[in-house]
Amino acid sequence: MLVEVCANSLESALNAQSAGADRIELCSELGVGGITPSIGLIKLVKERLDIPVHVLIRPRSGHFHYSITEFEVMKSDIEACKELGVDGIVSGMLHNNFSIDVEGTRELVELSKPMHFTFHRAFDWLDQPKSALATLAQIGVDTVLTSGGTSSAAGALENLKTWQSQTSVIIMPGGGINLTNARSFKEAGLQIIHLSGTTFGNSVDVSGKISMNSAKHLVENQVGITNTMLVQSVVQAVK
Repeated sequence: MLVEVCANSLESALNAQSAGADRIELCSELGVGGITPSIGLIKLVKERLDIPVHVLIRPRSGHFHYSITEFEVMKSDIEACKELGVDGIVSGMLHNNFSIDVEGTRELVELSKPMHFTFHRAFDWLDQPKSALATLAQIGVDTVLTSGGTSSAAGALENLKTWQSQTSVIIMPGGGINLTNARSFKEAGLQIIHLSGTTFGNSVDVSGKISMNSAKHLVENQVGITNTMLVQSVVQAVK
């Protein structure tokens, strides 16, 4: 069975390789489900690792219905990954009715070739996952990362087994996988598992300091953007 580790830094990527991981998915900000890592991080990871490196292409947190400009950024990031010799792309797009944005995703898949393409956990927001698998196979997706439509893949083992039996796309369980349940996926006949294996360190005492986190920006159903009129009014007030 293959083990893919979701790594959020150069240190995490090196640790994953040392631990025997077969490949990594490189991303940043695991707390929001991951976003595209910096070019500098991708470059260093590719230089320092011997195992395959897949990169998450997700321009922001929140939902998976992207604007025209966000789509442009995603395509530019894929081109940059290709130039750096990245082995795989992890991405995907949805419409606002929670169906696959087939045309957008197909364009990402085509642009990514010959890199491996994984459709990420946006899959777990789909209302019709079984029919979606056929669509993704048709447009050239290699792997689907999914928790089986639940918060933890371990609770959706039957779904995952059924889906794998019905598609040529590789079903990669991810979400809540750990030492206590990892072997159950192998026993179910699945080919690969995905986990972060995260622990926390480098502690700093920030008691009494103002928080740099912003709860108002942690919104999954809306996207925050700079408002032209608001900025214009401030500019006019001070110029």
